[in-house]
Amino acid sequence: MAMHSPRYFPKPFHPTPEQLALSEARKIKKQKKLESLAQVQEKAGAIIPRSWIPVKSVQEGHQDHHRVRLLTWNLLAQCLIRRKIFPTSNCLKAAQREQMLIHELLAPEVDIMCLQEVDRLEKLLPALEHAGYAHHYAAGPGKQHGCLIAFKENAYSMVTTKLIHYDDEEIRPDGDETARRGRSFQTRNIGSLVALRSTTRESEGVIVATTHLFWHPGYTYERARQIGILVREALRFRSELDLDNWPCVIAGDFNFAPNDPAYSLLVGDPLLPDQEERLLSSYVVHVSVDPSVPETDEDDSDLNSEEAADQDEPITSARPATPADGLLSVPALADFFSRMPKPRSAYDEGLAQIKDVEIPPTYGAKALLAPERRGRYEPEFTSYTHYWKAVLDYIFILDPVDRRSCVVSLLAPHRAADLEPGLPQKGISSSDHISLAVELCWQVSVTP
Repeated sequence: MAMHSPRYFPKPFHPTPEQLALSEARKIKKQKKLESLAQVQEKAGAIIPRSWIPVKSVQEGHQDHHRVRLLTWNLLAQCLIRRKIFPTSNCLKAAQREQMLIHELLAPEVDIMCLQEVDRLEKLLPALEHAGYAHHYAAGPGKQHGCLIAFKENAYSMVTTKLIHYDDEEIRPDGDETARRGRSFQTRNIGSLVALRSTTRESEGVIVATTHLFWHPGYTYERARQIGILVREALRFRSELDLDNWPCVIAGDFNFAPNDPAYSLLVGDPLLPDQEERLLSSYVVHVSVDPSVPETDEDDSDLNSEEAADQDEPITSARPATPADGLLSVPALADFFSRMPKPRSAYDEGLAQIKDVEIPPTYGAKALLAPERRGRYEPEFTSYTHYWKAVLDYIFILDPVDRRSCVVSLLAPHRAADLEPGLPQKGISSSDHISLAVELCWQVSVTP
């Protein structure tokens, strides 16, 4: 009979009171460290809270309506920041802005985001993906930043996309290639289009377009040309996909104010005499289009710049346009826009309807706009820095052919006093632009 060695079992470990106390102290220390880190991150990401302002009552859960929340924001690309441009800002380093930027993006809890001046994707995309967003990114040739459309994966799926290079688009059928394009500056700006289908109702969806138009204040004609092309191509994109029963939202940084000729042309207001003069003064051709143009020693039209500038910024390294250049005359430009449906501005329409809620002053409070002119109810500012304070960002709506959407609510605009001494600013916003957001609603299509 085999003999077995006796088994030895280790004695159960019973920590001493001193060891228990030490372990508990370590747990408390670790928890305090985590709480302290969370507090530091929360403080680093602090921004001015903003509420949603109701505009029109729509019954919750109504089965015959589709709703969407959409945000637009110019993030201020880190690669474009210069201390001399933002002398009063206290958060110009990437590490100082990062938590604030993510907080401002996610706080409104929107379904779709239209973002401009997007760089540092390695930091932004993980935060968006963690929050449940998919995305589509596009940039102009040679640019270090671009436009990004993000959307909630549980709400929308991407059907297809389209990229518009404004420099290559034609605006007239006659003449050589240069004349057909009719451009005044090779800007490398783009428009980005995405068709998004609802995951809960496949017959519904939305066409989303975002852009960042050319920045130089003197090039009024070029911006009008670019926004006209974007609307034309967005409508063509929707039609080619046989999705005319979907609304189209065009949102972004347009770099023009509500009293600008491009705004009036876009929304269907007749051009005023001073607007025609502004257009005519911008009928030039830059050296980027015609290399034979002599370059000025101090060329302020730096292709790498994207920031707003003083309205008196001179046009340099350019010559007067000739008929051979193909720029559309003022009447031809007006005709170009007249052949397209007129988009509605979400904020101009929505803020005009709010009567029982106190809101910050609107653009019309400081600008001389006649009562019948559109744009009076745009926010007072969408960009607020030491050197410039302007309205440059918008959300425009092109309705489906068979239905009209309505503005249900808007993200409250900031008050100017809260933005001093100029953005970006800790505890306020990480960008020089202010985000805009709208909740839209439209009746579900009767077609299957």
